[in-house]
Amino acid sequence: MEHFDLAQSFVEQCTRAERVEELASAFERVIERLGFRHFACCSHTNPLDPGPQAVMLHNYPSAWVRQFAEMRLHEIDPVFVYAERSLPPFFWDAPEFLDSLTVPQRNVLNEARRFGLTRGYTIPIHLPWAPGVVPASCSLVLDAGPIDARSFSAVHLMAMYLYGAAARLDGFGSPAAQPQDVLSVRERQCLELAAQGKSDWAAGRLLGISERTVHNHIEHAKRRLGVTTRVQAIVQALIGRQISFGDALRAEPAESQARRRRTRRLPSA
Repeated sequence: MEHFDLAQSFVEQCTRAERVEELASAFERVIERLGFRHFACCSHTNPLDPGPQAVMLHNYPSAWVRQFAEMRLHEIDPVFVYAERSLPPFFWDAPEFLDSLTVPQRNVLNEARRFGLTRGYTIPIHLPWAPGVVPASCSLVLDAGPIDARSFSAVHLMAMYLYGAAARLDGFGSPAAQPQDVLSVRERQCLELAAQGKSDWAAGRLLGISERTVHNHIEHAKRRLGVTTRVQAIVQALIGRQISFGDALRAEPAESQARRRRTRRLPSA
């Protein structure tokens, strides 16, 4: 199954879930197929006493969770701190992340390595419909082998959707209940391609329109959905069931369509 077909299947499972435990189980199953071992989609708080308006979904080793909670490491966790001031995802071995660490924060990372939490990738979560809730992120620990770049794009969107679904089931942040403006066909197509990490130029080639036109369609979609970033627009459109991953994956480059039409018109020998 393709990466984004897995993501689409996960989104559909989220819409049917009635308990947060179902969300965590579904996410764990799909990330294993994408090459990740552990995950923590959580609010930046004590994992054993998260409090209200907090999401706490993970499969981290219980011994590490207990130590993390007892030492109140959430107060200095370098991943949490960096995620709160970062918009794009980041790897734990990225120079810009490592250069920002204090000695105590480096100690936290070193301690996490003892529990197998080594090759990490974190997705900051900043959603506009949840003002006042505890900051959050979704971290994933990679398996030993290489991971397809498409896995990171897929898991980025799934993590955002997972957090939103968990927040709704926990009784806070309910974007599904808010009516959305209907996106145009082109706006939906551009968002679907952006969901896969396609640049405006690449999306334009696929759709047979200019790079600038793609940019404008996405900006219009953001305004319709009341958000400020592309990822937020994609997540909101997924929640509103205005887009799906599968449709974009099956898009065919405009030049390929034209070539096929020309081939069909060629006279037979």
